[in-house]
Amino acid sequence: MIVEAATTHGTLDQEQNAQALEILKRKSTRTGWRRLTPFLGPAFVASVAYMDPGNFATNISGGAKYGYMLLWVILLASLMAMLIQNLSAKLGIVTGKNLPEVIRERFPKKLVWFYWAQAELVAMATDLAEFLGASLAFTLLFNIPLLAGAILTGIVTFALLGLQARGFRPIEIAITAFVTVIAGAYVVQVALSRPHLEVLGGFVPRFAGADSLYLAVGIIGATVMPHVIYLHSALTQNRIPTENNAQTKRLLKFNNIDVTLAMSIAMLINMSMLIAAAATFFTTNKPITELTEAYKTLTPLLGGGAAIAFGIALLASGLSSSAVGTMSGQVIMQGFVGFRIPLWLRRSITMLPAFAVILAGLNPTNTLVLSQVVLSFGIPFALIPLLMFTANKDIMGDFVNHKITTLLGWGIASLIIGLNFYLLFVTFGLIPQ
Repeated sequence: MIVEAATTHGTLDQEQNAQALEILKRKSTRTGWRRLTPFLGPAFVASVAYMDPGNFATNISGGAKYGYMLLWVILLASLMAMLIQNLSAKLGIVTGKNLPEVIRERFPKKLVWFYWAQAELVAMATDLAEFLGASLAFTLLFNIPLLAGAILTGIVTFALLGLQARGFRPIEIAITAFVTVIAGAYVVQVALSRPHLEVLGGFVPRFAGADSLYLAVGIIGATVMPHVIYLHSALTQNRIPTENNAQTKRLLKFNNIDVTLAMSIAMLINMSMLIAAAATFFTTNKPITELTEAYKTLTPLLGGGAAIAFGIALLASGLSSSAVGTMSGQVIMQGFVGFRIPLWLRRSITMLPAFAVILAGLNPTNTLVLSQVVLSFGIPFALIPLLMFTANKDIMGDFVNHKITTLLGWGIASLIIGLNFYLLFVTFGLIPQ
C-alpha cells in the first residue's frame, strides 16, 4: 500500500507524527496554525482532482457562454465535494483501511473483481485527461509539438512520484505547491480581466435555457471523482495512528479542517476560472470550446501575461493531477486485488493511451471530454459503498455517520448519479440537450 510504505520513510514524516500525537494527547505547546500543520496534507492532494484540466474546460466554457451566471453551481458542487471527501477520509482514519480494502472484505469475490476492473478503467480515463492537459500546456507555453510536451510531462510526473520514497509529507508539500501555483496564476488572470460587480449575481440560482442547464450538469457531474474517493481514504489510513477514541475524535476534527480548507481553495480556484472567462470572453460573444482557443484568445484581449498565467495554471494542474491519478491507480490495484506493481511501471503503462491519442492525431480537448464520460460510469461504484460503510456501526463503531449526514449523503449521491446519467444520455443522443 502506497501510504503504508511511505510512513516508514523520512525524518520529516516521523517528526510530523510525533508532533501530531502530542497534540492529540493535548501535551503540545503549539498554538494557532502551527497546531494544524501536522494534520494538513491529504485533502490538498485529493483537491487536485477538483481543479484538473477537465475543470478548466467546463468552467471556461461556462463563463464564456453565460458570464457569471453559473457561479452558484460551482458553490453547490464544492459543498457536496466537501462532505464526500470528508467521509472518505473518515473511513480511512477510523478503520485503518482504504475504501477498496473494505470493499474487498465485505463484497463477494466476483463482484470485487468487477469493481477492480471498472475502477482501473476509470483511473486510466482520468489519467488520460490529466496527462493530455499537461502535455497541451507544455505545447502552448513553449511552442513545441504535442508529442514533445507529452515526453516532458512523463519526465516530470516520474520525478514527482519519486518523492514518495521519502515519505508522505514531501509529496503532499509538492502537490500543495502546485495548488499554490494554480491559485496564484488565477489571481493574476482575475486581476487582469477586471470582473464587474455583476459577479455577485452569479450566486443567485437560475438558468438560461437547456444549454446552460447542460453546462451546469457538467460542472456538478464532474464534482466527485471516483479515483480520488478511493485515494483519500488511503491517504488518511494509519497516517497518524491513534491510541483511543478520544484521540480519534480529535483527529477527525483536524481532518474536517483539512478537507474544508483544501476544498474551499479548490472552490475559489474554480470560481476564478469561470470569473476570468466571463469577464474576458462573454462580452466578446466569441464561443470558446477548446483550451487552445482560450490560450490564444487571451493575448489580444488581456495581453501575453494573462495567457502565460493560464498556461502555467494548466501545466501545474495537469502535472499534479496526473501524479495523483497514478497514486490512485496503485491504491485501487492493491486494495481490490492485493497486487502491487512499481509506481514507475504503472506510470509507464498509463502514459500509453495519451501517446496513442497524440500519435493518432486526435483532438486533445475532444478526447478529454470523452474521458470524462467514461469517468461518469465509475461514480456510483465509489459513492454507494462509501455511504454504506460509513453508515454501518459494525465498521465505524462509535464514529458511525449521524442519520442526518447519511440522509444528506444519499441525497447528494442520488443527485450526482442522476446528473451523470443525464450527461451520458445527452452525449450519446438518447435524449435531446
